[in-house]
Amino acid sequence: MKRHHWLLGTVILVCLIAYASHVFADDREALQAFDTVQKVFQSPRCQNCHIPGDSPLQFDAGVPHAMNVLRGMDGKGSAGLPCATCHGQSNPPASYGPHAPPGAPHWSLPPAAQRMAWIGLPADRLCAMIKDRSSNGDRDFAALIKHVSDDKLVLWGWNPGGNRAPVPVPHAIFVTQFKLWADAGGPCPVTGS
Repeated sequence: MKRHHWLLGTVILVCLIAYASHVFADDREALQAFDTVQKVFQSPRCQNCHIPGDSPLQFDAGVPHAMNVLRGMDGKGSAGLPCATCHGQSNPPASYGPHAPPGAPHWSLPPAAQRMAWIGLPADRLCAMIKDRSSNGDRDFAALIKHVSDDKLVLWGWNPGGNRAPVPVPHAIFVTQFKLWADAGGPCPVTGS
């Protein structure tokens, strides 16, 4: 009887180790995918609008926006100076020059109540913020995937016009990596890893 319990215990232990190895391998792959997500989210094309304060940033260097432009409560600019004053539905023709205001549908910042500010955040805090429905516009993983896949303002980052550098990761690769991370439940890196 003792031998039977020992054998059963050994089988259970082997199964648990195999399962844990599989889970850890999935998490490792998902965490590597999150490295790509972080690289995109913290590129100038994204973080210039995902700011902790109320003044958006501009250019690849992320300098404060000229003309004292402010977020406004809804993220569409302050009263009297909405974003749409200068930012149209698409990038202007190249003949307007390299510093003409870029454009995309619904040009705006996140609203004041959900700033989604990730400038300088370490990977673990960025990860937690992306998943936090109270700060991400009440988006679950399916809605987040749709947002990063289809939203015209998000897609603008890969075609910013002028002399702006596009997001440094091809969009299709970014979406694939975002889905891999999300499908694994969105594991977050541990601080210091």
